[in-house]
Amino acid sequence: MAGRGKLIAVMGDEDTVTGFLLGGIGELDKHRRPNFLVVEKETSLAEIEETFRWGGRGVPGVLRALSSLCPPHPSFPCSRGFLAREDVGMILISQALAEQIRPAVAAHARALPAVLEIPSKDHPYDPARDSVLRRARGLFAPDELR
Repeated sequence: MAGRGKLIAVMGDEDTVTGFLLGGIGELDKHRRPNFLVVEKETSLAEIEETFRWGGRGVPGVLRALSSLCPPHPSFPCSRGFLAREDVGMILISQALAEQIRPAVAAHARALPAVLEIPSKDHPYDPARDSVLRRARGLFAPDELR
């Protein structure tokens, strides 16, 4: 992606994702894959994890029409998740959702895309559960954090 910046992907409940989309982060790549996932009650954990890791097209509800534009053809690899996409530089995931797929989030060790856990409307941010913050604390001695 020479000459272009990286995208921010977002995964969370409808209100969280809609807020970011209204802020302008919504994009479709050249294969018509969205850079967001709205998680509803019907969304399976497997679908969430596939979208985070390697694949999945699960955009339920009103936003399903955007993901349905992705053609099911071998020359258009729609099944690549946010971690596998070269155009994604950061993944914002609600902390409650990250807890549901914690092994997948914890297994990600590369610098890019950066994975940041954010609060949602129904679940306030809990620093004790944030994997990025735990890793950062491990880099410094306790005296350096004061």
